[in-house]
Amino acid sequence: MDFFWAFVVGGAICVVGQLLLDIFKLTPAHVMSSFVVAGAVLDGFNLYDNLIKFAGAGATVPITSFGHSLLHGAMTQAEEHGFIGVAVGIFQLTSAGIASAILFGFIVALIFKPKG
Repeated sequence: MDFFWAFVVGGAICVVGQLLLDIFKLTPAHVMSSFVVAGAVLDGFNLYDNLIKFAGAGATVPITSFGHSLLHGAMTQAEEHGFIGVAVGIFQLTSAGIASAILFGFIVALIFKPKG
């Protein structure tokens, strides 16, 4: 049943993104930014952790989880270290993902000829 709910929730998030692209004619950058903000807002109301418990990878794989991780890390470190903890906390949970995206993007750019 875990796989089923992960598929349904992850698919629903993707359907919302596709509807935003097709019906509202938003650009992919607008959709991505909206999803990151939505994940942060849901985490602000303590709803995204419950979604992760329910759907597992269906909630942690989409880009909404990045917004959740940003805010979750910032709030955790802000409680411990105050204002400076916000800047530290943002990168604590997301640094591995950011670093790997930069590294793999660089490697792919070396292998393939970029357009434009």
